[in-house]
Amino acid sequence: MRFFVSGEHYRKVLLNSCILLFLGYIVLFAVSAALMYFHHMDLTPSSVVSYYLGSEEEFRPPRSYEGMLEVTHFHLFAQGMLVLTLVHLMLMTELPVGLKIMLGGMSFLSAVANEAAGWMVRFVHPAFAWMKVGTFVLLELSLTLLVISVGCSLLRRVKSRGKPLLAK
Repeated sequence: MRFFVSGEHYRKVLLNSCILLFLGYIVLFAVSAALMYFHHMDLTPSSVVSYYLGSEEEFRPPRSYEGMLEVTHFHLFAQGMLVLTLVHLMLMTELPVGLKIMLGGMSFLSAVANEAAGWMVRFVHPAFAWMKVGTFVLLELSLTLLVISVGCSLLRRVKSRGKPLLAK
């Protein structure tokens, strides 16, 4: 943390490299998450309903309580840590405070709402399929904006100091 507060992180090659590699990793994560989503569903509510409630035409059973609980358990922890890390890095950028609050809040809320939406489709009402589609898009968008804001801020600050990105 002191690296960010003191500004030393712009002079540290390992920390800069680590942050950039982490951002690249998150891009790969977001792409794989989208591929997994589109393997099972698309951006239509009917595909979401079919995935969670099953489909006789496709011989697909409804999602089980235990299966959904297992996925949710993992996602809540992993996505929480991911969003916390990205938002923490974004807080160190020069973005306006209001934008930081909005982007951070949007990231956390969309991650939780995306998990909740599947449960709501399965056990409350199929109309929540719209929520699942919307929160998926919002989560992917917020992760992308976090990566871009942190990456651009890091590159801009290092460049403005007249030093190469990976200078010692």
